Amino acid sequence: LRHSFGLTVGSASWERLLQSYDDALAALPKTRLTPFRTQDRNLPPVASKEQTPYSFANRSDTDFALAQNRIWAEGIRDKWKNIADAGGYNAYPVIGGAEVGSAEPVAVMDKSQYHENGIVGMYTPASGEELDEAVRIAAADPDGWRTLQPAQRQKILMDAAHAFEKSRGDLIGVAAAEMGKVFGETDVEISEAIDFLNFYPYSVAKMASIEGLSMQPKGVGLVVSPWNFPIAIPAGGVAAALAAGNTVILKPASDAVLCGYRLCQCFWDAGVSKNTLQFVPTGGALAGERLVPNPAVDFVIFTGSETTAYEMIKSRNDLHISAETGGKDATIVTALADRDQAIKNVVASAFNNSGQKCSATSLLVLEKELYEDAAFKRTLIDAAASLEVGSVWDFKNRIGALVHPPKGKLEHALEVLEEHEHWALEPAYADEENPYMLKPSIRWGTRSGDFCHMNELFGPVLSVMCAEDLEDAIEKVNATGYGLTSGLESLDAREQSIWKEKLLAGNLYINRMTTGAIVLRQPFGGMRKSAIGSGKKAGGLNYVSQFMQLRFEGLKDAKRSTHPYMDTIETLLSASDALKEECDSCRETLGSFAYWLEEEFLREHDYCNVRGESNVIRYLPLKNVLLRCEEGDTLYEIVASIAAAKMCGASLRLSMPKGAKSEVLRYIKKNAALLLDAADRFVEEDEASLLDAMRQAERIRFLHPENVSPSIYEALAESAVYIASEPFIGHGRIELMHYFQEQSVSHSYHRYGNLGLKGLKDKEI
Repeated sequence: LRHSFGLTVGSASWERLLQSYDDALAALPKTRLTPFRTQDRNLPPVASKEQTPYSFANRSDTDFALAQNRIWAEGIRDKWKNIADAGGYNAYPVIGGAEVGSAEPVAVMDKSQYHENGIVGMYTPASGEELDEAVRIAAADPDGWRTLQPAQRQKILMDAAHAFEKSRGDLIGVAAAEMGKVFGETDVEISEAIDFLNFYPYSVAKMASIEGLSMQPKGVGLVVSPWNFPIAIPAGGVAAALAAGNTVILKPASDAVLCGYRLCQCFWDAGVSKNTLQFVPTGGALAGERLVPNPAVDFVIFTGSETTAYEMIKSRNDLHISAETGGKDATIVTALADRDQAIKNVVASAFNNSGQKCSATSLLVLEKELYEDAAFKRTLIDAAASLEVGSVWDFKNRIGALVHPPKGKLEHALEVLEEHEHWALEPAYADEENPYMLKPSIRWGTRSGDFCHMNELFGPVLSVMCAEDLEDAIEKVNATGYGLTSGLESLDAREQSIWKEKLLAGNLYINRMTTGAIVLRQPFGGMRKSAIGSGKKAGGLNYVSQFMQLRFEGLKDAKRSTHPYMDTIETLLSASDALKEECDSCRETLGSFAYWLEEEFLREHDYCNVRGESNVIRYLPLKNVLLRCEEGDTLYEIVASIAAAKMCGASLRLSMPKGAKSEVLRYIKKNAALLLDAADRFVEEDEASLLDAMRQAERIRFLHPENVSPSIYEALAESAVYIASEPFIGHGRIELMHYFQEQSVSHSYHRYGNLGLKGLKDKEI
């Protein structure tokens, strides 16, 4: 320590200290003197021999601390900073196996070379007629992707994963040049994309192992991807749709066309044909006119604004959509937090990628003691102000460019303060003449209902609120109506328990960043305003199921258990000789439901078992369900569905048409009291009454898609209500998904490398 004052690299003292360190190591017996970390991105990647459709392991990110990897990064910079000298990187629509496009090319600017008018390349937009042709080709599937055996498709997708690994440098380079993303931010996206490509075949294989379950692709999938994650999100959507056997059309964000084209090349290089995966860069308005309403498009995977998602549904009321629609994400910090750790995690969550992640912390809710702590405030401001902002080609910069200059909500947030707010850290630009290089800023004193409390912002702006206590903080966060990610900084187990119970979000993070979800470890997806559709999480075992037609060809599941509700309705199942066969089938199915409730849905799962961090996947039972029965539904389907809701703990509205004529519906009406309890309601109602009830339900279940009339879809389009109308499946692992919501809870319990008592306990286990 005495040498540290004034110590300089290369001085006599410096060399003497280095030598003493080496001498000390040499004096120790059996000490390894070579690095443990040997990753070298300069070497050609080797395809994993261990990875099969029946196993999965996450891919490692690049360790940029290693000298050899820094040399690799410098090579990427040299190529992509000067890509214009080589003619630029140019993208074209790829439709029907060929590059097409006659429209005027659009130039793509390198925001880090704003003053030099740096150009990355060009892209050609697709026309309306070309979009129509893309859908026609996808529906025809001329290369027979849908007819391949699952194992054949999985092999190609795993080859695509290897192609992404080989292209890691170019994918980092194109994202830096086009999007202004620093290398580390894109590197983790590529690892995630590789994980998606290996994981979705694994999850398809897991589903295929269910005896009696048949799986067929839905047909044509449209992937509409965002600009803020230009590699991982489109690659994940395409991988899931392809793994399920569908042909795919990728419509990238207009700000991320070159990234989309480069990742498609990885798929094509691996053997996915250009008829199976087509690339259609086009504006959102034209896609909304020609792609989304096209009846040959069987489903849409969308990530973007809730406004756009609602417009899609209005343009096609019966659209099968899986949408992640952003969030107003918050971190709560209590007085019982490790304050330095909290500041580190909040600053990274709020400002990495210029705050443009949908999972970024844009609200910081402080318990009053911290809010009034001048030292905490000063440290937070210093940490944010110290972040280097600027060109991605200068590796000292932690934050790169905005995707476009501030406008709309972000511009308002930068220019307008509420009367009770002040700037703890004022907005500023790293370069006053470059509107893309915005520094972090912090608003202090935001209150409930303020603009920056309730509105999602894509930029490096953090709004700080004061809460009386944890309960008050949770209310403030839940009041936004969103539910994507949320964080808690507290070392107190009681506070952690309360927060996990009451905070409404799909991904919960304790004592760590709210960004950086990893496939299988933390499946990603929200609830409430942050999700439209079934809510199945990307990177989770259930995600691919929504892109397949599932049928259960047997009524018996060898895995069975018991449940008290089965005894409750035994009188009903024993009462009818005429319906005896259906009642016997129902008993078998309820046994399957009981087993899978115990083994899957009522248990918490940590599939990765990472030391120092628990990553729990859990299912939250829905509180209220509307089950609509129609004339063609069987007694078996209806009773089993009622039982599913009741066994999962939901209150049930059992609805059927007035004046039901079928023997089954009359039998259900007569015996409703045996099936339901005091919290439930049986109603005979017309469509007007049904629609009112559907708007209030947490989940709506029709037992066959043809039971949902076009008028119902039209009436509910404005509110984007999700209707679970897939055919009833008599297997608990599949059918019970309708009655639960998925949630990921990640808890980093180590502190500065110390695992504590929890770490010791895990080691013993």
